[in-house]
This record gives sequence, C-alpha cells and structure tokens, in this order.
Amino acid sequence: MTDTTQPHRHTTDPTGVSIGPSLFVRLVMGPMTKVLNPLVAMLAGRRHFPMAAQIHHVGRRSGEPYVTSVGASVQGAAVLIPLTFGNRSDWTRNVRAAGRCTVRLNGRVYQAVAPEFIDAAHAAPLIRGAFGPIQRLAFRLLGIQQFMRLQLATH
Repeated sequence: MTDTTQPHRHTTDPTGVSIGPSLFVRLVMGPMTKVLNPLVAMLAGRRHFPMAAQIHHVGRRSGEPYVTSVGASVQGAAVLIPLTFGNRSDWTRNVRAAGRCTVRLNGRVYQAVAPEFIDAAHAAPLIRGAFGPIQRLAFRLLGIQQFMRLQLATH
C-alpha cells in the first residue's frame, strides 16, 4: 500500500519530512517554556543578549502580528535559527507561509526573506561559523535536527 497524500509544504523539509521536537525537548523543555518564555521574551533581541532573538511574524490564518523568542545568529547575509521545537511550530509555519519576517537580534533589526529548512548535517559549516562550541554542544544534547535559514533582505 502506498501513501498518496502530499506533505504540507509549510511543515516539511525539502524531503517532505515533518520534524518535531526531540523526546528531551518534549518532556523537559516543553513544560519549562511556560516559566522561561516570559523572562526570555523580556531579554530577547536586546543588546548584550546576543543568542536570543525576537521573530516578528504574521499569523498565516489570522493575519495577526506575533512575536516569538528564539535562538538565532546572523552569519554573513543569512540568519540561522535552530529549530528546538521542530518545523511544526506555529512560528515556523507562519514564517514559511509569509516568506518573510523581521528579526531583532542584539539590538539590531533585520528584514529576512526566503525561509528554508536545512538539516543539521548539511548545515554543519554554517552552524560552525554562526554558533560557538557550547551552543553547538547544546544543539546536539537537545537533539536539534533542523535549522531555519533566512536571507537578509536588501533594500
């Protein structure tokens, strides 16, 4: 029996695989987000807090503006975001549907376009350039398998 359903283009990687959070993230980090998110939201995007960014995006169905705190790094002409909760989170689907978002990181604001999911193995050179060894170790420990890469928009 073959599966004839098509994967939803906004929630899958280029191979059509929908990737959720690791077991550790689901069991440990998931419950902690209710406590940590308000604190991280206050600090994300500000100067001297370089790892946490704010993603300003628009709801794909509601059209409402949202702000989500994520880890991120600017590397050359791209923004690289580890997908701690996989590619099925609302913010990733919103950014993919819109094709753009605004990123506030380390006190600077960037317009970012052309979001794409890239797996950690193929993104290894980018990850090494964008994140320090402690951050890369944390990605492995958290089971992060995928990143979102966005291009910085040219005005």
